[in-house]
Amino acid sequence: MEHEVVIRLRMGTEDAHYAGNLVDGAKMLHLFGDVATELLIRRDGDEGLFRAYESVEFLAPVYAGDYIEAKGKIIREGNTSRTMEFEAWKVIQPRPDLGTTAAEVLKSPILVCKAIGTCVTPKASQRF
Repeated sequence: MEHEVVIRLRMGTEDAHYAGNLVDGAKMLHLFGDVATELLIRRDGDEGLFRAYESVEFLAPVYAGDYIEAKGKIIREGNTSRTMEFEAWKVIQPRPDLGTTAAEVLKSPILVCKAIGTCVTPKASQRF
């Protein structure tokens, strides 16, 4: 349970699903899936499978142009199950009020989503 995985990427206009360039919350779950896959590869040497989310909370809006940092760690392990805790933070946002290409690094990142989920790596697929 020593691994924490962090990925960061920019939300593009192709991620915007609603008016005002609002990004669909499912995009955060997609990022959590990528984090979970890396955690499983590091832990078991296999991608495993996502089984279920115990909880998901959408806490703040995400817009096209925002940079999101998604992180996760394994918090419990069974024989084949790996329960993980995820967070997504907005770390950079555009500032169109200052210019068409202006942006800022947030002094205090904003927690936009958090979740707990469980993945499974079958025993036969575990290499470590």
